[in-house]
Amino acid sequence: MAYGVSLKESEIVNNIYSYLEDINPDIVVITGHDAYYNKKNNKSKTNQYKNSENFKQAIIEARKYEKSQEKLIIIAGACQSNYEELIKAGANFASSPKRINIHALDPAIVASLIALSNKNESIDLMKIINSTKYKEEGIGGIITNGTMYVGYPR
Repeated sequence: MAYGVSLKESEIVNNIYSYLEDINPDIVVITGHDAYYNKKNNKSKTNQYKNSENFKQAIIEARKYEKSQEKLIIIAGACQSNYEELIKAGANFASSPKRINIHALDPAIVASLIALSNKNESIDLMKIINSTKYKEEGIGGIITNGTMYVGYPR
Protein backbone atom coordinates (compact mmCIF):
# COMPACT_ATOMS: atom_id res chain seq x y z
CA MET A 1 0.00 0.00 0.00
CA ALA A 2 1.35 3.44 -0.88
CA TYR A 3 0.11 6.90 0.10
CA GLY A 4 1.12 10.12 -1.58
CA VAL A 5 0.96 13.61 -0.15
CA SER A 6 1.78 16.76 -2.11
CA LEU A 7 3.13 19.67 -0.07
CA LYS A 8 5.47 22.57 -0.65
CA GLU A 9 8.95 21.70 0.58
CA SER A 10 8.65 24.38 3.26
CA GLU A 11 5.44 22.78 4.59
CA ILE A 12 6.75 19.23 5.00
CA VAL A 13 8.37 19.80 8.40
CA ASN A 14 5.14 21.13 9.92
CA ASN A 15 3.00 18.28 8.61
CA ILE A 16 5.15 15.15 8.53
CA TYR A 17 4.61 14.08 12.13
CA SER A 18 0.81 14.06 11.83
CA TYR A 19 0.98 12.14 8.53
CA LEU A 20 3.31 9.59 10.11
CA GLU A 21 0.86 9.15 13.02
CA ASP A 22 -2.08 8.70 10.65
CA ILE A 23 -0.44 6.40 8.12
CA ASN A 24 2.21 4.61 10.27
CA PRO A 25 4.43 3.71 7.30
CA ASP A 26 7.52 1.49 7.15
CA ILE A 27 9.06 3.72 4.49
CA VAL A 28 8.74 7.46 3.93
CA VAL A 29 10.06 9.37 0.92
CA ILE A 30 10.73 13.08 1.46
CA THR A 31 11.43 14.70 -1.88
CA GLY A 32 10.64 17.65 -4.09
CA HIS A 33 12.89 20.23 -5.70
CA ASP A 34 16.34 21.29 -4.59
CA ALA A 35 19.37 23.05 -6.03
CA TYR A 36 22.96 23.71 -5.03
CA TYR A 37 24.09 27.31 -5.42
CA ASN A 38 27.84 27.12 -5.95
CA LYS A 39 28.72 30.79 -6.18
CA LYS A 40 32.18 31.92 -5.17
CA ASN A 41 30.83 35.02 -3.40
CA ASN A 42 28.31 32.97 -1.35
CA LYS A 43 30.17 32.42 1.93
CA SER A 44 27.04 31.41 3.86
CA LYS A 45 26.67 27.64 4.15
CA THR A 46 22.97 27.96 5.06
CA ASN A 47 21.92 29.48 1.74
CA GLN A 48 23.82 27.14 -0.57
CA TYR A 49 20.79 24.87 -1.10
CA LYS A 50 17.25 25.67 -2.15
CA ASN A 51 15.45 23.07 0.03
CA SER A 52 17.98 20.80 1.75
CA GLU A 53 17.31 22.49 5.09
CA ASN A 54 13.57 21.80 4.68
CA PHE A 55 14.31 18.13 3.97
CA LYS A 56 16.76 17.95 6.90
CA GLN A 57 14.22 19.40 9.35
CA ALA A 58 11.55 17.00 8.06
CA ILE A 59 13.90 14.06 8.71
CA ILE A 60 14.53 15.33 12.23
CA GLU A 61 10.76 15.51 12.83
CA ALA A 62 10.28 12.02 11.40
CA ARG A 63 12.99 10.71 13.74
CA LYS A 64 11.08 12.22 16.67
CA TYR A 65 8.20 9.98 15.58
CA GLU A 66 10.42 6.89 15.16
CA LYS A 67 14.08 6.89 16.18
CA SER A 68 14.93 3.45 14.78
CA GLN A 69 16.30 3.44 11.24
CA GLU A 70 15.07 -0.15 10.95
CA LYS A 71 11.44 0.60 11.90
CA LEU A 72 11.08 3.72 9.75
CA ILE A 73 13.17 3.89 6.58
CA ILE A 74 13.61 7.44 5.32
CA ILE A 75 14.58 8.25 1.74
CA ALA A 76 15.17 11.98 1.37
CA GLY A 77 16.44 14.67 -0.94
CA ALA A 78 16.16 15.76 -4.53
CA CYS A 79 18.38 17.15 -7.26
CA GLN A 80 21.67 18.48 -5.88
CA SER A 81 20.63 18.04 -2.22
CA ASN A 82 23.10 18.14 0.66
CA TYR A 83 23.59 14.38 0.97
CA GLU A 84 25.83 14.46 4.04
CA GLU A 85 23.44 16.60 6.09
CA LEU A 86 20.44 14.44 5.17
CA ILE A 87 22.22 11.24 6.22
CA LYS A 88 23.47 12.93 9.41
CA ALA A 89 19.88 14.01 10.22
CA GLY A 90 18.76 10.36 10.12
CA ALA A 91 17.89 9.41 6.54
CA ASN A 92 18.64 5.83 5.46
CA PHE A 93 19.07 6.99 1.86
CA ALA A 94 19.64 10.45 0.47
CA SER A 95 20.52 12.29 -2.69
CA SER A 96 22.80 13.69 -4.11
CA PRO A 97 26.37 12.74 -3.11
CA LYS A 98 27.87 14.41 -6.20
CA ARG A 99 25.35 17.31 -6.26
CA ILE A 100 23.91 16.20 -9.58
CA ASN A 101 20.35 16.21 -10.87
CA ILE A 102 18.74 12.88 -10.10
CA HIS A 103 15.96 11.13 -11.97
CA ALA A 104 12.54 11.88 -10.48
CA LEU A 105 11.84 8.14 -10.04
CA ASP A 106 15.08 7.30 -8.19
CA PRO A 107 13.60 7.72 -4.67
CA ALA A 108 10.60 5.58 -5.70
CA ILE A 109 12.91 2.88 -7.10
CA VAL A 110 14.83 2.73 -3.82
CA ALA A 111 11.59 2.61 -1.81
CA SER A 112 10.15 -0.17 -4.00
CA LEU A 113 13.24 -2.33 -3.79
CA ILE A 114 13.42 -1.98 0.00
CA ALA A 115 9.69 -2.77 0.29
CA LEU A 116 10.24 -5.98 -1.68
CA SER A 117 13.32 -7.08 0.31
CA ASN A 118 13.27 -9.56 3.18
CA LYS A 119 12.71 -7.96 6.59
CA ASN A 120 15.20 -10.32 8.25
CA GLU A 121 18.08 -9.65 5.87
CA SER A 122 20.18 -6.65 4.99
CA ILE A 123 19.50 -5.23 1.57
CA ASP A 124 22.11 -5.41 -1.17
CA LEU A 125 23.09 -1.75 -0.95
CA MET A 126 25.02 -1.62 -4.21
CA LYS A 127 22.28 -3.46 -6.12
CA ILE A 128 19.72 -0.88 -5.00
CA ILE A 129 21.98 2.10 -5.73
CA ASN A 130 22.92 0.63 -9.12
CA SER A 131 19.21 0.30 -9.96
CA THR A 132 18.91 4.09 -10.05
CA LYS A 133 19.72 6.15 -13.13
CA TYR A 134 22.83 7.94 -11.84
CA LYS A 135 23.91 5.27 -9.37
CA GLU A 136 26.29 6.36 -6.56
CA GLU A 137 26.60 9.87 -7.95
CA GLY A 138 22.86 10.44 -7.50
CA ILE A 139 21.93 8.52 -4.34
CA GLY A 140 23.63 6.85 -1.41
CA GLY A 141 22.66 5.24 1.85
CA ILE A 142 23.31 2.91 4.71
CA ILE A 143 22.83 -0.84 5.06
CA THR A 144 19.18 -1.38 5.96
CA ASN A 145 16.89 -4.38 6.31
CA GLY A 146 14.00 -4.76 3.91
CA THR A 147 10.38 -4.48 5.05
CA MET A 148 8.71 -7.55 3.52
CA TYR A 149 7.80 -10.61 5.56
CA VAL A 150 8.64 -13.68 3.52
CA GLY A 151 6.70 -16.90 3.99
CA TYR A 152 6.31 -20.17 2.21
CA PRO A 153 4.42 -20.80 0.08
CA ARG A 154 3.92 -17.24 -1.11
